[in-house]
Amino acid sequence: MPPKLIPVFEGNADVRGAYGGRGSAKTRSFAKMTAVRAYMWSKAGREGIILCARQFMNSLDDSSLEEIKAAIQSEDWLAEHFEIGEKYIRTKDGRVSYKFSGLDRNIDSIKSKARILLCWVDEGEPVVEDAWIKLIPTLREEDSELWVTWNPESKRSATHKRFRLVTDDPLMKVVELNYRDNPWFPAILERKRVKDLRERPDQYAHIWDGDFKTVNTGAYFASGLILAKQEGRITRVPRDPLMQIRAFWDLGGRGAKADATAIWIAQFIGHEIRVLDYYEAVGQPIGTHIDWLRSRKYESALCFLPHDGAPINPVADASWQSALEAAGFDTEVIPNQGAGAARQRIEAVRRRLPAMVFNEATTEAGRDALAWYHEKKSEDERDVGLGPEHDWSSHGADAFGLMCVAYEAPKKQQQYATPNNSWVV
Repeated sequence: MPPKLIPVFEGNADVRGAYGGRGSAKTRSFAKMTAVRAYMWSKAGREGIILCARQFMNSLDDSSLEEIKAAIQSEDWLAEHFEIGEKYIRTKDGRVSYKFSGLDRNIDSIKSKARILLCWVDEGEPVVEDAWIKLIPTLREEDSELWVTWNPESKRSATHKRFRLVTDDPLMKVVELNYRDNPWFPAILERKRVKDLRERPDQYAHIWDGDFKTVNTGAYFASGLILAKQEGRITRVPRDPLMQIRAFWDLGGRGAKADATAIWIAQFIGHEIRVLDYYEAVGQPIGTHIDWLRSRKYESALCFLPHDGAPINPVADASWQSALEAAGFDTEVIPNQGAGAARQRIEAVRRRLPAMVFNEATTEAGRDALAWYHEKKSEDERDVGLGPEHDWSSHGADAFGLMCVAYEAPKKQQQYATPNNSWVV
């Protein structure tokens, strides 16, 4: 196996795992190691099952079955200890057998499976938190283990939060593994890697380097953000103490399932837009958002609100605008743009992006939203102009669009000559 994986399989562990990009040999290595464990347990007289799970598995064609078969058959000493059929794998003595299951449909039936010696979850990125909560307690043997392999996509995923953010558990052995760590990286994949680097630079880091999927295919602003990075416009951007701070809002609601409230902080300096900061919160009262502004020393910010910031809420007997003004903020409400408002915001962003610089450290979450914001697709995947997809990225993108709609390019200063031929601006 790749040398980087050797420490993962040494000693005791509750969890062993690897994450990363394509061509790392992590799936084949873990498949082979399940067979090594089955062989060891069989020889020791242990009985039980190795459960191979994925979040989505409609049939055995969607499972790890063929990968495990290939791994076993690649080693003669392993192959002679297994019976391999069209739909099954088991040790010849029958003590250890493989089972395959999808977590989205069969998670409750997994709880009834007895003597799970090992559970390997391959393609673990989309596994939801509820599935992990139900799956992990089913590993009831004293030395049962959970193995996880996945290609990262989102910082929001339950898999990332469970297995990458926990760093102080000595019984959790998880490493990053990419194509550079694979001593047997094949020439055919090297050709594909180089082609992706040349033709799909926006997706390359996700596919091959194991980075998060920060740019969605077909995203409205992907090319503009890539260009900003290439031109060094995502960097350290200082605040100009003499210029107006502007806060551009997208308004959310209360409760855990409400839309998020998003705020972009920017300064307009000449023809340049300096994007300084980004904030997003779900289900919080307006006081929480105001506290954030004050904590970041934006108490003098001019707040720009969408058209729904002005109407009075009959329950609260107030509006977003009045609440902000009561807290000491000047406000401006951008009128309703009417039909096609979303498209107008998108086009305004595309026009303004080349004149923007982003403070890298404080705008990452907002830039993630912009990079993901994309056209809604029909079921047959045809582009039929359905408008933007309303998902987690919409709130940051809408607030950003409001900023670009509100921007007014500075008027050119005109010079003219006086009678004594001096110049006045």
